[in-house]
Amino acid sequence: MRDDQQSLLTAGDDGRPASAGIRAPGRPSPERNGARRWARLRRHRRPLLVAAVVALLAQMAFAMVTTAVQQTPTIDEPVYVGTSVVYVREHSLRFNPEHPPLGKLIIATGTVLAHPRLEPGFRGDQGRLGRRLLYESGNDPWRVMFWARLPVMITTLLFGLVVFAFARDLIGAVGGLAALALYTFSPDLITNGSLATLDVPAAGFTVTAAWLMWRARRRPLPYLPLAGLASGAAVATKMSTLPAVPVLLALAAWSSWHAKGSAAPRSRRVAHALLASAGVAVVLVGVVWAAYLAVDPRLRWSAPANVPAVHGLRALLIDWLPFPDAYRDGMRIQFGFESATWHGYLFGRLYTGSLWYYLPAALLVKTPLGMSALWLCGALTLMAVPRLRAAVPYVLLPPAVLLAAAMQGSRDLGVRYAIFVPVFLAIAAACVLALRRRWSYAVTAALILFVAVSSLRTYPYYLPYSNEAFGGPAKTHLRLHDSNVDWGQDLGRLADRLHERYPDDRDVWLVYKGSGVPSWYGIHGRNPLKVPPSRVHGLLAVSDTSIAKAEGRLAELIRTSRAIDDVGHSVTIFRRP
Repeated sequence: MRDDQQSLLTAGDDGRPASAGIRAPGRPSPERNGARRWARLRRHRRPLLVAAVVALLAQMAFAMVTTAVQQTPTIDEPVYVGTSVVYVREHSLRFNPEHPPLGKLIIATGTVLAHPRLEPGFRGDQGRLGRRLLYESGNDPWRVMFWARLPVMITTLLFGLVVFAFARDLIGAVGGLAALALYTFSPDLITNGSLATLDVPAAGFTVTAAWLMWRARRRPLPYLPLAGLASGAAVATKMSTLPAVPVLLALAAWSSWHAKGSAAPRSRRVAHALLASAGVAVVLVGVVWAAYLAVDPRLRWSAPANVPAVHGLRALLIDWLPFPDAYRDGMRIQFGFESATWHGYLFGRLYTGSLWYYLPAALLVKTPLGMSALWLCGALTLMAVPRLRAAVPYVLLPPAVLLAAAMQGSRDLGVRYAIFVPVFLAIAAACVLALRRRWSYAVTAALILFVAVSSLRTYPYYLPYSNEAFGGPAKTHLRLHDSNVDWGQDLGRLADRLHERYPDDRDVWLVYKGSGVPSWYGIHGRNPLKVPPSRVHGLLAVSDTSIAKAEGRLAELIRTSRAIDDVGHSVTIFRRP
């Protein structure tokens, strides 16, 4: 290739040396043509880059919005939405203390625009609060849920820009586009980014903190305070991000150490590194306090009666943290959840307790095949290419620590507990392009196209997505359950299906797992578990998570029924003779 380029620089149009001075009259030299083409490309490079970024974000926005308007509330959403309304109107922290306020304050920026009715002073539990807001106060739950989900969708798109910028800093604009493409076509990010939940905001703030730490290697003063804000925002959104805090503080120290350069005295570099880490920690703590003060400036807090006692190292950790009492009681509630016994479902096996390999196995099922391949290749490239090795602690270490912590949890309920993995590894995957080989560009483009096709084919059923090796969305319920496939999102679709295809069936029996109220959507199904099986005839609609966990009477009803329809790959309709 270099020989060919050299020949263009040294030969005329007829193949003879340019030094011979022979050139066709009126025709520009090859050097001038090449310079003009390169100038035109450079002039259009930025507009093309902007257009590509906008196109990728636009398709993600379309996928999230059209999915959001079709899905009924998932199990967790009514709690967060109801709490966000109470935050704004009553300035009370009494609901949902197991999660910090910031994520729900983000949701509140949408609910204030919906103007939902809710009488003040509600004293039921947080589950009843969500039901009261959506179904018992004269509100339209479709409208309220859309406005509650909209701020999360917007923040999801903004975090896509962070992913693009992080990858561009490492390997250039093309790498940034590759990372953004993987981010915007991720079914898990589209799913969770279109819900009024906390998982994507927490992951987004974490990756933002890591990116700002990386930028602080050259300019620590402007970026380390911003990194502290992002780190604090992550911790103030979801407590599951706490294991990443020591990593982020160490990265702050390391970035400061690197920024001073080897010419500075060692003692000064150490002092600045410790000061940088301490400064980020102070900002982080300040953000957490600010989130609680934004809800209630007087921090009126009384520990609820159900706060469990925590002992040992966990108790020492809680007492040591310089956070508000409400935050620390929330941690006690979370540790109480971890001490409980939960049921899991993996590859057709229903089990009690938790499996340490559950999250890696679930990610294997629910990640597009091309994305998994690029994750692996990109991570290896990141560690192998000398000029990229410095980025390994910033790109790979935070998700590794968070995943290791999540794998120790007792709740095997979905890949949303590891949603930070596709966020960080989108950046790592783009590092394949750092090899600077034609085949690396071709392979990366082909795999991204494979990911895009797989993602688009599942539209609009992103929540139950599984890749082609595991049968696609229609087969996910055979391998996984709960928020991987059936989170209560298809109650509205079930109502439409019953009305359109089975208008003459008056006997409808329903086993629904979710927070929605079936009767509001026109489903007046009876509970088949409250009558003898011999009395259950006609249509039987069962959430797929209930099928996975079916025992006793429900298992017998399913065994003696014939599956005739599927709704959203999360609800199965049976015919009972």
